[in-house]
Order: sequence, then C-alpha cells, then structure tokens
Amino acid sequence: MPQCACNQCGKQIEFRTELAGLETECPICGQLTTLTVPSSPIIRIPKQPITGPGSRKTVDNAVSNLSTKLIQNIEKVIVGKRDKILLTLAALLAEGHVLLEDVPGVAKTMLARALAQSMGVVFKRVQCTPDLLPNDITGASVFNPRTTEFEFRQGPLFASVLLADEINRATPRTQSALLEAMSERQVTVDGKIYALERPFFLIATQNPIDHEGTFPLPEAQLDRFLIRLSLGYPSLSEEATMLDRLHHEHPIDSLTAVVDVTEVLQAVDAVRSIRVDPKVRDYILKITHATRGHEGILLGASPRASMAIFRMAQGLAALQGFDYVTPDDVKQVAPLILGHRLILRPENRLRKITTATVIQEILHRVEVPMISAA
Repeated sequence: MPQCACNQCGKQIEFRTELAGLETECPICGQLTTLTVPSSPIIRIPKQPITGPGSRKTVDNAVSNLSTKLIQNIEKVIVGKRDKILLTLAALLAEGHVLLEDVPGVAKTMLARALAQSMGVVFKRVQCTPDLLPNDITGASVFNPRTTEFEFRQGPLFASVLLADEINRATPRTQSALLEAMSERQVTVDGKIYALERPFFLIATQNPIDHEGTFPLPEAQLDRFLIRLSLGYPSLSEEATMLDRLHHEHPIDSLTAVVDVTEVLQAVDAVRSIRVDPKVRDYILKITHATRGHEGILLGASPRASMAIFRMAQGLAALQGFDYVTPDDVKQVAPLILGHRLILRPENRLRKITTATVIQEILHRVEVPMISAA
C-alpha cells in the first residue's frame, strides 16, 4: 500500500489518491503534514467531528432510528447541545452513568427530565443535602401494624432515570448508598437484596465552582461514572431560541414519549453486537496502560476504564448508524472517560498542567492503528 513519510515524526502514513498534495493531520504525532505521494486505498484521520459520518457508511438500524427520535424530541427542550445529548444517550445504551459537572442554570436537570419523558419511564429526583440519609435514597423497612410485619418501601433509587442533584453536598455515607446500585444494579436493605429493573440510569450533577459545605466524591465513586460531561453556556442565538420557546409555557410540560422501554432495551442489547476490531481493542488497552506509566500521573486508569472506553465507543458508533468501531470513536470518548479517573502528581498541579492536557499527550503518543471497512 503506498505511503508517505510525515514531515514532523517521520512515520509512514497511508492515504487515498485524491488527498495527494493536501495538508492534513498526522494520525501518529498529530502535527500537520503534506501528503506528497499519490496512492490509493485508505487513511484513518483522527479527531473527526462527533456527529460527522467520517469515511464509514451508515446502516439503517434500530439504534440509529431510536437516536433520531430521542434527539429530536429532547432538542425541543435542550437547545444547541446535540453532541452532549448524543454522548448521554451513548452512556445510557452502554449501561453506564453520567456525571454532569457545570454551573447552575445550564439545563442539567432539564436534560435528565427530557430524556426520561422521551422514553416514557419513571423519573425521580433526589436533592442531595448534608442531612440526607442512605435510607432516604434506597428505601427502608417500615412496620405495618395491620400485618404486624415489616414491609419494604422503595426509595427514589427504584427508578429508570434517577437525578442526584448536587451529589457532592451529600455526606460520604449517603454517597456510598449509590455504589452498589451503580455497579451491580441492586440494593441491599436489612440483609435482603432488591434488584433494580432495566434500564437504570443515574445522572448526577455537581457545581465545580462552589465548594463550601461539599464532600468531594472519592475516587471509588468517580470510577463508577462512565463519563463526565459539561454542558456549557448556550450561544446568543441559542439562548434567544430558548426565550422564544418559553414565551407561553415551558417545553418540558408538553413533551411526550417517542419510544418505549422495549425499544430502549433492544437498543442496549444491539449495542453489544457492534464489532470492535482486535486492533481497536489493543488500541484501547495501550491508551489505558499508557496512563499507568506516564511520568506525570500518580494514579492511572483501572481496567474498568478500558471496559468503559470499549462500551462507550460501541454506543457512540451505533447511535451514529455505524456497525463497527474505529479509532476515531475511541479518541472521542477517551477524554470523557479518563478525565475523572486520573490523579496527577502534585508537581504537575503546581505547574498548571491539567488532566485534559496529559490525556491529549497520551493520545498523540499511542500509535493509531490502520483498519479497513472490509
């Protein structure tokens, strides 16, 4: 297969004939280089837009159809955040959980409510405060004088979509009540195990600015969240659209279900069948292992991070109508998964080096595999 040497790192890259003479980004070092050798078949260029079709052909499947319905319905409430909605749906289909870290008033709660209403499932919200007890979330056994027996009354944890608002304001004891449910989808109360119905999707929020009276999430609990997202402020035109829609009533009040639970569970099962090439699997493993040996990282990513990247990449590919995962999918989801799992060395924090910077450095170091659609 014809190749071209990168002007920066000297590595050989492959490209299509029509790209000859053009300047592009080297998939190995990430620097711009000019493709000077005319050639044929393929090149894998990382960092494509999250909603872009790339070089893959889309296929009409149940997952992409469900994605279209949900996104269009949720966008009646959430304006200008299609990429964040897509990532949230990918986490849902990967059977993970989402940590929304952003300032108040950017529609974190609205996203959770709109998602639940679009699927027609049970939605419950827990406002976390320092006096919140574990039994307030899981439920408790209550004595019934009529039957002279204790009966278990379910807490808000028994919902398809649960919003834990300002989770870092709850005490560590209360935060730990969520660990078993997030990992094993079950709750143990008074020595008895209660299974949670599928789907079970937890969206937790926290304010990254106000730290007074908060209890930071420990690493063990952060590791249970599949991804960490930040919605950000809307643009001027997007905010104007929001005001127009709010003129008479809030859009969330008239939002109806566009899919049912059966369709969602079928999509969850379909995501597991998305093909992951052995080269892409090894690429995921090299990225997570690189975090464990990086000189600037005190605590690297655990095997749960490798599984999270694997499942999240499958979900993202399926939602966009693809039936296999590429290294591009991995590069798009890796920062969202690794960002809250790595602990930097103290000297790097003093130098203002962020986790995002280190992750991008690792992604540039690890060689991107070449795969073909065939």
